[in-house]
Amino acid sequence: MAAPMGDAGEFESWLNDRLDLLEVDREVYGAYILGILKEEESDEEKEDALQGILSAFLDEDTIEEVCKQIISHWKECCNRLAARQNTDDAEVQAIASMIEKQAQIVVKQKEVSKESKKRKEALLAQYANPPTGIDAPGSDKSLFRNTNVEEVLNRQKQKRDQAREDAQKKKETDKMQREKDKLAKQDRKEKEKKRTQKGERKR
Repeated sequence: MAAPMGDAGEFESWLNDRLDLLEVDREVYGAYILGILKEEESDEEKEDALQGILSAFLDEDTIEEVCKQIISHWKECCNRLAARQNTDDAEVQAIASMIEKQAQIVVKQKEVSKESKKRKEALLAQYANPPTGIDAPGSDKSLFRNTNVEEVLNRQKQKRDQAREDAQKKKETDKMQREKDKLAKQDRKEKEKKRTQKGERKR
């Protein structure tokens, strides 16, 4: 477990005091011990490395206890820092969450106000300038005219007009055809009459 530099300072001052009590050169060995504590993974590896360093200065009776104290104090510093970071992270997260919620509320209020403003303007425009053919507000009739009925009636009228026109054309065509037929019939009669008269003359 590696402690960030802020807590390393707190631990480093404790370690320097401890090394001074043990009469070990803190300038050389302090940095080395910190490096071991930061880099080694397990407590056993840390303890083995520390014993290798401190064995030149300490008796076998005290070396194990000193190594355990150093490792224990290192863990405490790391745990305090982790707790502080978690608290800081939680506070930052809570603040970020609050800011995000406030931003959403503000955005929603603006959207609602824009939407209601548009509706209001549309209603005012309708009442201020009613289209022609629509009764004034407050009357029994609807504000909006139903154009469906009007369209249906117009289409029916167009169909009737078209049918009347078609019928008139057909009537005229039929009349002309009858006239032609009548003339043709008359021609045939006259030809028949002439032929008959010629036949009688020949007899």
